[in-house]
Amino acid sequence: MTTGIKVAIGITGAMLLAVGIELLWLHHERNLPVKQAETAEYGPVDQDDLVLLRHERPEKLADLKDLLGQTVWVAAGGQMDYYPYTAHHADYAKTARTLLGAEPLIVKDAFEQVAPKSATLRIPVGTRQVLLAFTMPKSADPAREYAVPVGFRQGPNDYTFYTDDLFYYDNPHTLYGYWGPQVWQAIDSHQAILGMSERQVGLSLGQVSKSESNEYGNRLVEYWNLNHPMAVTFVKNQVTAFRPDQGY
Repeated sequence: MTTGIKVAIGITGAMLLAVGIELLWLHHERNLPVKQAETAEYGPVDQDDLVLLRHERPEKLADLKDLLGQTVWVAAGGQMDYYPYTAHHADYAKTARTLLGAEPLIVKDAFEQVAPKSATLRIPVGTRQVLLAFTMPKSADPAREYAVPVGFRQGPNDYTFYTDDLFYYDNPHTLYGYWGPQVWQAIDSHQAILGMSERQVGLSLGQVSKSESNEYGNRLVEYWNLNHPMAVTFVKNQVTAFRPDQGY
């Protein structure tokens, strides 16, 4: 046998050996026990974040008229002043009061009105403001009608609405029914009690507040509370202390 033939045979044998070793390794890997995929670790889920809130996303005034006769509940407590209403007109000169969290309102009208430039309003004035007229079934005079700004129009047809942020379209007592009767009694009477979360206190005392910390659920929050300031301490998103706060 010549030297060239011996070399060729040697190279072929080495290649076959390498292929054989790889096949044995693949066979070994395929027969290993299947590893379970590692599960990512997440923090605890806040049940409130799982509540499905309905949004109407109105684009024109006619969309708001779909709410006529329906009940909405105030989500942005302590932020919206409302006014006496008569015949598609709000009397901006006479602030009736400020809407409180979870208050039910029965919608009676949706209309536009030029707001006075001198008025201090949380909703932009635009060319014309958009308002909802409503009654308050839990008030001393449930038939009396009021109006509150909920959006504005800039130019002929450029509308901006805030209703999805200002109101619940479904009863929050049902949406957050698991909060329990004690918490809901505190919210409906607009008080803070030990153990409440920041979301619950915001609905109860209003959303006008300030804090020196951004660590939600672990901080001191000062609530304006319709000019009755309250300082509330949260630890692990539960009220641990609260007191009147004259320094707001």
